[in-house]
Amino acid sequence: MKHLKLASFALLVFTLFSCSDDDSAPVNEEEVITTVTITLDNGSNVVTLKSQDLDGDGPNAPVITVSGNLDANSTYLGSVEFLNELENPAEDITEEGVEHQIFYQLTNSLGSFTYDDVDDNGDPIGVEFTLVTGNAGTGTLTVTLRHEPNKEASGVSDGDITNAGGSTDAEVSFPITVSL
Repeated sequence: MKHLKLASFALLVFTLFSCSDDDSAPVNEEEVITTVTITLDNGSNVVTLKSQDLDGDGPNAPVITVSGNLDANSTYLGSVEFLNELENPAEDITEEGVEHQIFYQLTNSLGSFTYDDVDDNGDPIGVEFTLVTGNAGTGTLTVTLRHEPNKEASGVSDGDITNAGGSTDAEVSFPITVSL
């Protein structure tokens, strides 16, 4: 019995001291994104789309707001911002770089997107973009922030998320109305 206690104690000591406390290893902590804000401006009409989830992964659903309708057959300059409002002051975690790309999907042929910014490799990012609306109608705009997408895959540089791969950091869908 004494040998069993001694062996158990030795195993415990070995386990405690064999674990490394190496702070030099990189830690890839996932960012908390509580708020996604898209601003669309055609020169005479500014529309703001906002998703705010102030309890993070808590039980409450995000609050989605859209400030107005988009004009049909119009060109909008757009930008997106990602915030962590659990921090005080709010932390701007808008991603601009080779590790991220933002994808925009608009249903019902309501418009098309083009990227207005590129990363250090000349590949699209999506923080700045142009939206050209089509005819009047309703649909959904889905915005996806993808981490480490394959930007060389077929269609990805044109905004097609199908072959992008990577992991999704944030995805929000907004109800959209395009009106005359």
